[in-house]
Amino acid sequence: MRAAWYAKQGPAKRVIKVGEMDTPEAGPGQVRVRLAYSGLNPSDIKRRQGFGGQQLGYPRIIPHSDGAGVIDQVGRGVAKSRLGEKVWIWSGQWQRPFGTCAEYIALPARQAVAMPRRMNLLHGACIGIPAITAHRALFADGPIKGKTVLVTGGAGAVGNYAIQLAKWGGAALVLATVSSPAKARQAKAAGADVVINYKKQDVAQRVMRATQQEGVDHVVEVAFGVNQPTILKVLKPHGIIACYASDKAPEPVLNFYAFMQRNANLRWVFMYEIPDAAFRQATRDITAWLSKGKPHHPVAETFPLSQTADAHLYLQSGKANGNVIVAVDK
Repeated sequence: MRAAWYAKQGPAKRVIKVGEMDTPEAGPGQVRVRLAYSGLNPSDIKRRQGFGGQQLGYPRIIPHSDGAGVIDQVGRGVAKSRLGEKVWIWSGQWQRPFGTCAEYIALPARQAVAMPRRMNLLHGACIGIPAITAHRALFADGPIKGKTVLVTGGAGAVGNYAIQLAKWGGAALVLATVSSPAKARQAKAAGADVVINYKKQDVAQRVMRATQQEGVDHVVEVAFGVNQPTILKVLKPHGIIACYASDKAPEPVLNFYAFMQRNANLRWVFMYEIPDAAFRQATRDITAWLSKGKPHHPVAETFPLSQTADAHLYLQSGKANGNVIVAVDK
């Protein structure tokens, strides 16, 4: 099979190679998926760069954890009825050397989730890590029906799904922050009721005005380190802050007493190691949402497999207004 891989960490153009590798076979409890598309995430970039001291882990790595394709082989213990099933994949390269940036992947059957028939494979490659992260950030602490939710970074991959799943979950009001007019349109398309350009508007003032000075019950947070002051201005007592990233300030100083006096609940979201029950609930809920709603899957750019390094650079650039996808069958 054709695949992209790297055997050492470093700059994309220097370390990512594309060529032939052995085609995997489905082992016991596994399915093999003939992939059409592979989805990139910031974690794929960080792993390839060695961010935070991450080690290579394996002699050769096929990157990316998200993807979509069709099951063409099942291992012992997996129902043959799954053959030919369209699926989206989650955590394809977590604690495994070979991810989705290849023509085939073999992985545990539960990590290949059936897609609605009407859904196309390109959009299936967008779901995995972003949607499960968004689900965990929203629902780990109970239902959100009737609550006011603030999604920071509403045009990002996780933010996009957080807005949509919050609406699906019955939130009364969903606010989102963005950094440009183009990203504001993305957040609006996802269903945000109020969109705030944090580069041009005072977020706290805008949130409080939109909530009649009541504030928000729940924050889905992409930049906890730099957003603490704003959160403390808008969070209701006993509110929840679900944090899944803090890249701009990776070692923030916690304003302990301010959060304590508000009885705030800080929820850390590291999607790869949430409980199995949470994975099961997330895939069930995401399937229900995909089947009944009209999901918005923004794709910023699609690159052929031969240009995987360029796809990495594009995602790194911060210019992507939506998901970055590699078409592995092209």
